[in-house]
Amino acid sequence: YAKMAIVSLGFNIDSPRWDQSTFVGRLKHFLNITDPRTVLVPEEELDQAKALVEGCRAGLVPPGSSQEQLLYAKKLYDSAFHPDSGEKMNLIGRMSFQVPGGMAITGCMLQFYRTVPAVVFWQWVNQSFNAFVNYTNRNAASPISLRQIGVAYVTATGAALATAVGLNLYTKRAPPLLARWVPFAAVAAANCVNIPMMRQQEIINGITVTDENYNDLGRSRRAAVKGIAQVVLSRITMAAPGMIILPIIMERLEKFTFMQRIWVLHGPLQVLLCGGFLLFMVPAACALFPQRCSLALADLEPELRDSIVAKHGDKVPYVYFNKGL
Repeated sequence: YAKMAIVSLGFNIDSPRWDQSTFVGRLKHFLNITDPRTVLVPEEELDQAKALVEGCRAGLVPPGSSQEQLLYAKKLYDSAFHPDSGEKMNLIGRMSFQVPGGMAITGCMLQFYRTVPAVVFWQWVNQSFNAFVNYTNRNAASPISLRQIGVAYVTATGAALATAVGLNLYTKRAPPLLARWVPFAAVAAANCVNIPMMRQQEIINGITVTDENYNDLGRSRRAAVKGIAQVVLSRITMAAPGMIILPIIMERLEKFTFMQRIWVLHGPLQVLLCGGFLLFMVPAACALFPQRCSLALADLEPELRDSIVAKHGDKVPYVYFNKGL
């Protein structure tokens, strides 16, 4: 590390490296923390990264530490630990696992779409994966019971299966390409159910909103609805290019003689191509909206708005909250 610059005075490890008010800045940020290579980092190294980040926050930087070392530790910390609670997230639920996990499941959904049993199995696998992801990336300040998790899981899986099986039967006589798009319709429908159900406590009880300086101002249900709606849109956008464009590509490729001879490789090929789409779409979809979401004071519930005005006057035009991922 001889060529690395020693940490400068006033270095703030929590200060964003890129402008989070712009899409490009958020894209760079999420390209950094959704890097699928971080899932291979040993648990011990992740714990060391957390200790280094927390030490830096307390002003206890190890002698000789470089800014590059601290930024890498922050990358590992952001990829593996929840932004609200600071707890280590399960591996399957981390956004950095979206590429390896998502590419395998999406590729299989796109390959095995012709029979009802295959549709049912892969939609069930996908919803199980989504349940892990949605629970892991919820707003941690709003706890959810095991019963509510179960209801959310069963409801979303039912929505996905009903959509997939229904459309699968409906498209039997339709052009082949329409049948290939059925998995995307099922995924989109399930996301519209799964995420709100998994995060229902936020809608019922509201989520914590703060001022610009992170001072607690109360709880807002409208903020929860806005954050969850943005997450739903992001998840659908994340899946859309691969699940819409890839079927068109495969439909054309399969007309070639050489592709008909290697049909056994169609599944692995779709998995790899899905990975290519997700490698860019995971960070791009996460970057659609700011992670620290804002809501105008005028759009809050009347009682919360009146409480804030009574305490702070017109000094708080916007409130802020973590929308989750």
